[in-house]
Amino acid sequence: MDMVHLPRRSFLAMAPVALLPGLLRAEEKGKTAADAPAKKRLLPLSTIFKGEAKFAALVKKAQSEGWAKLPIGERTAKFGQALLGVPYVNFTLEIDDHIESPSVNLTALDCWSFFEQSLGLARMIGFQKPEYTPDDLLRQIEFTRYRGGVCTGNYLERIHYLAEWFFENDARGAARHITGELPGATRITGRKVSEMTTLWKSYRYLRNNPELRAPMKETEDMVARLPVYHIPKSKVAAIESKLQSGDVIGIATKYNGAFCSHVGLALKNKDGEMRFMHASRNYKKVVVDKTISGYLNDFSAHAGILVGRPLEVSETVSDKAVYEANLKKLLT
Repeated sequence: MDMVHLPRRSFLAMAPVALLPGLLRAEEKGKTAADAPAKKRLLPLSTIFKGEAKFAALVKKAQSEGWAKLPIGERTAKFGQALLGVPYVNFTLEIDDHIESPSVNLTALDCWSFFEQSLGLARMIGFQKPEYTPDDLLRQIEFTRYRGGVCTGNYLERIHYLAEWFFENDARGAARHITGELPGATRITGRKVSEMTTLWKSYRYLRNNPELRAPMKETEDMVARLPVYHIPKSKVAAIESKLQSGDVIGIATKYNGAFCSHVGLALKNKDGEMRFMHASRNYKKVVVDKTISGYLNDFSAHAGILVGRPLEVSETVSDKAVYEANLKKLLT
């Protein structure tokens, strides 16, 4: 897979053209768009942020141990390890019946919120400041969870399928989608994407807003056309040495409905093994599991992996034109 990348470093002071919606205030404050707080809260803080005491403890630990000086992959893994033992609860992103909003829950995690909040915390402390608030983390979640990095309250703005997350966040300089660069990468073809519209009763917003189901089907059709590559299960052991702690590991499924069925983080242990750290439905909590290849081999439905490598916040793309050009190249 030939991925062509435009230069990523694009700060507002350097690029006055075509900014993402609602981010002009970042220039006024001398910040990057990714560091600017959301314009306003769409829902009460008590709804969109759970675990403030945990957040404060994580920030204190990170500051006292100097995590901000670590490469972003290592600090993503550090935050992931700090979340070990947090209970597994499904559908943690479904928080309202109508209004979509960035959200954080550090007291209960599913596989998506685990990797996303670990990365979000790592990105947050990359923007160094004396103290951090829940709004700082919510902004990082907004930047990685929504197309273009902006949420205006529409459920369809959210990236609902992990395969799309890799492309979107590569285009915005949050995580380089390295799957196609790894030996043995193979494109997944003929995949039907339909999980959310098939299982719409499981999703709070789709259940309460039937008018969203038709456009969600259009989104699924778009995702199905993405040029998604994976490392087949039989070839993962051979490339584990090329992975790094903090890499986002998407678990590809062999079944129709979606490209991926699960997600977690890579973690290299003291023996040099590349383990799979994830919010596990089976263990009912966040755990460090077997090696990535060993984990895959335990489940017949797992077809392989997709890999995204977190990028330093200095690589964040804040210019809409650059983001759109990056995305176009990734999709060709």
